[in-house]
Amino acid sequence: MSNSIRIAISGGGLAGASLLHALTNFPHLDVHIFESASAFKEAGLAIGVTRNAQAALDLISPSAPELLKRAGAVPMRGVRFMIAQGDGQGEVIDEVDDTSEGKRLTSIVHRAAYLRELLAGVPQERLHASKKLDTVDRNDDGSLTLRFTDGSTHECDILVGADGIHSTVRRLILGKDDPAASPRNTGIWLVMTLQPYAEAQASIGQGLIDAQDAREYSWIGDGNYVMHNLLSDGQLVQFVIASNDGKESDLWHRTVSSHEIKELYQGWPPHLLQAIEELLCKQPEHQAIYLWEHPPARTYASGPLCVIGDAAHATTPWHGSGGGMSIEDSLILSTLLGRAKSRIEALAALRAYDRVRRPRTQRIVDSSRGTGIILTGRGEDTGLQMKKSGSLLRRWDFILDIDMGKHRNEAIELMEAELAEATSG
Repeated sequence: MSNSIRIAISGGGLAGASLLHALTNFPHLDVHIFESASAFKEAGLAIGVTRNAQAALDLISPSAPELLKRAGAVPMRGVRFMIAQGDGQGEVIDEVDDTSEGKRLTSIVHRAAYLRELLAGVPQERLHASKKLDTVDRNDDGSLTLRFTDGSTHECDILVGADGIHSTVRRLILGKDDPAASPRNTGIWLVMTLQPYAEAQASIGQGLIDAQDAREYSWIGDGNYVMHNLLSDGQLVQFVIASNDGKESDLWHRTVSSHEIKELYQGWPPHLLQAIEELLCKQPEHQAIYLWEHPPARTYASGPLCVIGDAAHATTPWHGSGGGMSIEDSLILSTLLGRAKSRIEALAALRAYDRVRRPRTQRIVDSSRGTGIILTGRGEDTGLQMKKSGSLLRRWDFILDIDMGKHRNEAIELMEAELAEATSG
């Protein structure tokens, strides 16, 4: 075996591209990425990159934060939670302002634009589209042979599954019959739309949509929710509605008529009703998506295989942390693999990655589910009496205030302990 370690990434979305971007810092790693679609592209609209994720970007590379700027990310000046129904309609439940806190909050970036920047400059020979992973053979020398549905193969030492919520690599690690191998439906669906700034501002109101004072708003109703924020250098507004109907479903999508949407939001503030009608209800129906998540996995790694991003910890969007967790994963895994100088050390890197990342990410998945129940007005102890919930923003503290340098160093120490244990054994 040469001095290089051959790494294959299955999945060319944000998680895989983030890891590829981070791994390019290490010339002894021979990295290739494989995407099942015919091109590297992102589905969905926008993600939030909270300050923990921005700290991880800072540690990946001094120039990494420039990616967000080039992708048109809009830093939020503040975040506000509003009550949309009930006695306190129109009241601010909780809020945070970056000027008062003196800390970064979150930046909103278009997924496709961010993916484009992550892959910019990557040699084309490392990017492989139309490569859907079929099977993985473990060879006698410890290497892997990846077999794709088009009949082609690829040899590697490490396989990283960044292949999303339907991950093939996750099933290989856990076993297809493991209850955690497949995602579960949370019973909440949402509709997302991107609108030009001027149109959204005219519907929602100048005081709520202001590129000079960009803020994210969450509106909480009885089983329903609205969120809006800015992206693409303030040229676009993301407008999202969600409904918690409490019904279990095995569906990934459902059709929602404009009539049903109007019925759900009766009794909401007039300006939001106007926005819903003008931004969503001019077309007769929308394709809504159900929110799914992964049950807790017993491990994120098995031998030379591991998973990151949604393949490891698919989550609901209530904490705005799906993309951020992928960036954190990329920092930790790239740091550890960057220190590995042999296949044995690379295996220790995967074990250390699992030990340090799994507790944190699974806690975020659990917390996000609980936050979603509260934000749709269905909290068991709160309902729409949101003052009983205390500070909503405290639910984000453990996510935002992590010391990423300390987290990275903990992973390095775990890797060194793994190697020491293997040597002594």
